[in-house]
Formats: sequence, structure tokens, C-alpha cells
Amino acid sequence: MSELSPNTNSHITVLLEEAVQALAIKADGVYVDGTFGRGGHSRKILEQLGANGRLIAFDRDLKAIESSKEITDPRFSMVHSHFAGMQAELSEMGVSKVDGILLDLGISSPQIDDASRGFSFRYDAPLDMRMDQSSGQTAADFLANVTEQYLGEVIKNYGEERFAKQIARAIITERNDGRAITTTGQLAKVVAGAVTRFEPGQNPATRTFQALRIYVNQELEELSLTMPQCLALLAPQGRLAVISFHSLEDRIVKQFIRDQANRDDLPANFPVRAADLPQPKLKGVGKTIKPSAKEVKANPRSRSAVLRVAERTDVA
Repeated sequence: MSELSPNTNSHITVLLEEAVQALAIKADGVYVDGTFGRGGHSRKILEQLGANGRLIAFDRDLKAIESSKEITDPRFSMVHSHFAGMQAELSEMGVSKVDGILLDLGISSPQIDDASRGFSFRYDAPLDMRMDQSSGQTAADFLANVTEQYLGEVIKNYGEERFAKQIARAIITERNDGRAITTTGQLAKVVAGAVTRFEPGQNPATRTFQALRIYVNQELEELSLTMPQCLALLAPQGRLAVISFHSLEDRIVKQFIRDQANRDDLPANFPVRAADLPQPKLKGVGKTIKPSAKEVKANPRSRSAVLRVAERTDVA
């Protein structure tokens, strides 16, 4: 997502030039920014659109919606929704095809750095973690009712945490002893007591916080639901650009593009003419793009970003 420098209040959008360039903007095209954040990518897209161009942005974060009000451009529309609702929302707006879609996944620095949101172990705050503050269960709600086994699976699958079982046991023990985990500080302390080894320089609670955030916001499920919608919405030669920040989401994006670019899933030696083989609906564009050393130095939080780009073919 769009980032703030951890050392300043200046706004730094990850892979700004690269992501917008990847969309190959047409002056009169229709584009979607699936994750508005604080509007870095949206503003750049608007700079390249002509008078008849259009940009529709989505975000489920109420503060992002508030921030979007700074843009008064008539070519710009803002929708309060997660991007998995993209196709339905666009249909209501009379939009069935677009020329480009940008998804900037994960959590943004404004969300991390706002203690009240409960995303970070750097502050002791209510354990919320919802990207949409207006709906859904908080991380504290989840921990208040989850079973030890299920919690262990969530931490393992979404956090890729090798001490998932020990962490889950420690959390449930804390809860069963009458100390419900309701703050980020309390959770970080419990996790630290259960993790015996962790990467140098990394807080032992990092992977657990990631896992709970992804689960509470259903981030991977949302992404899996959204990718087919992007395919359906893109007009021929339309571009899809997706910025991922960890392997779980990047794997979904990579696999979807690969599946749509290589649709020959028939058994080996199956008798069929080449002309009758399923034709690709997407083609990959270039290699994966990562932040430059200069960008990483200016904004260390960008270091794990990966940009993948694909283009819609003419195949229906």
C-alpha cells in the first residue's frame, strides 16, 4: 500500500512511477485504483488522463475515504468498498469494461502508524486491526472466541510462523486464566514469551500480527475473489498491475496470471489441433519489478514490494 516514511511525515507511495507506467495510460481510458490509500497512485493516474478519461478508486478504510475528498477532479470517483466488490460496484455505475486496474495490496503506513488502529506492536492500543472500521469483528473479538487449534492454523497459514502451536497455546492459556487479550501490547508480550527463536532485528510478534491482520480482513480470500473480476473487467489490451508485499499474496497473483497465460491444461499427447487449444486471456508484461535501492533507502518499508503486470488479450 501507499507508505509514509517511518522517519518523517512525508508521503511516499511505493513504486509510484513504475506502477502507473505499467498501466500504459490512454488519455481517454477508464481506470481503477483498487486501493486508494492516501491517493498517491490515483493522483499520478489523473495527471496522465485527458479530459475524457475516468478514474474510479476503491478503499474500505474510512480515513482513506476522508482523504479522497481532497481530490475534486470531475474525472475521479471514490467508492467505499473492498476491491472484491469491484465488479458489482462498477456495474451499478454503468461500467462494464476498463482499460487498467491497479491493486496495491497489504497494509499502509498511515494504518500502521495510527496507534488507535491496533495494527502495530510498537504501540499499546486496542487490538482492532480492521481495515474497515465500520464493520466486522476486531482481532480482540476473534481471540476471545477462537479455539486453540484453529488459532494455531491461522498463525501458521497466514503468518508462516513455525512456533504457531506454541503461540496459540500461550494466547488461549492467557485467555482461560481470565486475562482476555484486548490490547496490542498484551498480545506482543504473550507472543514474545512463546517464541524462543526469531530473525535478528525482527520483533517476535511480527508474524502473528501479520496473520491476525490478514485473517480479520480476509485479505487472501478477497484477493482470490478479485483476480477473476479483473480479468472480466479488462478490455482487450487493458493492463493489470498488482503490488504485493509478502509471498502469500504474491503467490495468488503469480499463479492467476500464469494460469490465464498458459491455458493448455489438456493431458499430454491429447489429440487436438493447435488451433483448437484454449487461448490465453492474459499475457505477462516484462519481469517482476522491485523497488530500486534508492527507493528502499528512502522508504525501508518498500523493500518487500513486488510488482507484477499482465495485459488482457483479445480472447473472449
